[in-house]
Amino acid sequence: MCVCGRIINVAMVAMMLVAVPAVPAAPRKAHIVALGAARKVPYSKAGDPAGAAPSDLDLKIRALFVDSVLKEWTTGDAHDVTDRSFVVRRVIRLNDSLPGDQSTAAAKPNIRPVSEPNKWVWQRGPWLLVDRVTGHIVPLKLPDYNPGVSQVSWFRDYAAYCGVTASGKSLYAVVAQVAARKPVLAKKLATFDPENHPDPACTAAEWQREPLRITFHPAGSTGVSFDIAPGSALLVEDATDEAETPAPPPVAKQN
Repeated sequence: MCVCGRIINVAMVAMMLVAVPAVPAAPRKAHIVALGAARKVPYSKAGDPAGAAPSDLDLKIRALFVDSVLKEWTTGDAHDVTDRSFVVRRVIRLNDSLPGDQSTAAAKPNIRPVSEPNKWVWQRGPWLLVDRVTGHIVPLKLPDYNPGVSQVSWFRDYAAYCGVTASGKSLYAVVAQVAARKPVLAKKLATFDPENHPDPACTAAEWQREPLRITFHPAGSTGVSFDIAPGSALLVEDATDEAETPAPPPVAKQN
């Protein structure tokens, strides 16, 4: 009788598990990633010593929205890396006020000085990798990237540009691959003087598909070309939205 009773109990529990309706998984939230309309802001060498040319008077910027929320300010054209990810250059709005910036409310005695509103300047910043599906935004760490010198030329998930070493004394030809730790190419082009160098130090590099080749154009010299051994993309995109909480598994209750 004991054995039969145990068998009956196990069968009842199994029937209850089957009878419990399955809870559907929570649907993935659809994110909307968009770049806003371009507008001009004041921009000069004084506000961005490393990134602005002497002739620059303004800068075109666009807002980057995720689900209608402003996430970043950007400048320049975006480049599609895959069908769901793109890169775009960030632009930074920096507080340029000095601690001693003050004004008086009126030219009268016994009037306490009041602080002026903050002064803001715009500066060109790093590149961002944006995922349209998850809405994730990740700053790219490009080797030897210099905002004032490096004009990035994109092809697939490769970024080609003239970089400046940490010492600031050498100009390098750099090809970086998104998600790769080391550059695909890093070759010295010339010495570099941070205080006195041509502007621009390099014009935009030019890509060739077959064979895969990149040509750099440092100022004052002829173009320098390098063949690149093609490889597979290293960018791994998230399959799911990590911000979403999965639905809990069904729980069977025994009466």
